[in-house]
Amino acid sequence: MTQGGSNRLLTPEEVAEWLKVSDTTVRNKYRTWGLKAQKVGRLLRFRERDIIAYLEDHYE
Repeated sequence: MTQGGSNRLLTPEEVAEWLKVSDTTVRNKYRTWGLKAQKVGRLLRFRERDIIAYLEDHYE
């Protein structure tokens, strides 16, 4: 079974737009929310499909 969405990596700012919160909130709360993050060097990135799955699980 595959998840919907792509493997595209999103910045914390892009995730913040989707969740309607600030990028600082995303950076501070992503672990608490159970979001999986990827480190690209020192940068924090999120897979689009993980954000879609989170939204489906929590808001539908």
